[in-house]
Amino acid sequence: MKNTAADTTTTATTSPDAIKKTYFQRSPDVLRVTLDSSQTDKIGGNKREKSGNLVFSEGEANMYTLEQLMRASAEMLGRGTMGTTYKAKLDNQLIVTVKRLDAVKMSGIDGDMFDRHMEGVARLRHPNLVPVRAYFQARDERLIIFDYQPNGSVFSLIHGSRSTRAKPLHWTSCLKIAEDVAQGLAYIHQASNLIHGNLKASNVLLGVEFEACLTDYCLAVLAESSQHQDSDPDSARYKGPKARQSGRRVTHKSDVYAFGVLLLELVSGKLPSQHPFLAPPDMPDRVKTVRGVDDGFEETQLGMLVDVATLCSSTSPDQRPTMWQVLKMIQRIKASVGPDDGIDT
Repeated sequence: MKNTAADTTTTATTSPDAIKKTYFQRSPDVLRVTLDSSQTDKIGGNKREKSGNLVFSEGEANMYTLEQLMRASAEMLGRGTMGTTYKAKLDNQLIVTVKRLDAVKMSGIDGDMFDRHMEGVARLRHPNLVPVRAYFQARDERLIIFDYQPNGSVFSLIHGSRSTRAKPLHWTSCLKIAEDVAQGLAYIHQASNLIHGNLKASNVLLGVEFEACLTDYCLAVLAESSQHQDSDPDSARYKGPKARQSGRRVTHKSDVYAFGVLLLELVSGKLPSQHPFLAPPDMPDRVKTVRGVDDGFEETQLGMLVDVATLCSSTSPDQRPTMWQVLKMIQRIKASVGPDDGIDT
């Protein structure tokens, strides 16, 4: 690991004999991290624990310690493909999101490999990415700390929640979200050559200005060695036919396919599992019927978005565009819309 990351590491001061086990749980309403600090390593003449390190991203201020994170009150937000997500409120009133990665899926990743990967992921900074502020590992426990986004996910926006009924988003909202997501994905692909690998509506959060921001990015590659299959039919539908095959690595074109599925979900308001077998020629008519479109201009714009989605979700990866090309397509659609049509240009 680079010295910058090592310099910004907050380490627990626990006795080697005092702690035997590593875990992270809600018990009750408190995040508990127990550390094994018995293994040490010398870097530059200083002892550095191989486990129990809270590593802040390069350039980030140490706004809290590991002990403060351990004491944080916790609310479980949900369980997903890569693990369990918590909303954590620290004693200094700072609220963060903590992702506890699934230990079974991470079982094939050693500590050094996780460190190297997260060092690269933590460098990514873009207005349409939820930034990784810090990460932690101790034995089999891996935690990732993100900024907390209070406005929910695109999934909730599309499909509603327990207290609200969903209705189709206005087509200009679909266009804005699509552009934001495409911006974030294109940045990941070009700036780092990494892959999101787990794009879906629940992994697109709404920022303070209701901009769409990607989360859980670049983590799926860590679980590729796992034989555990995703049992959620909607999550599985975001994966292209080849990516669904056991042992197939995700690629940039896998992200493009997932984007196409997400775009269809945006314009149709339907879960991916509810439109898995629609032939491309049927898409515009189905979307028009679902949305009750009777405006010629809106129908044209929606048709253009459906065309982009269909191209992205081609069964052949070679036939799919790059995310940069997808972004340009969406921006051309946006440029065809005037201010009077309800979107900023």
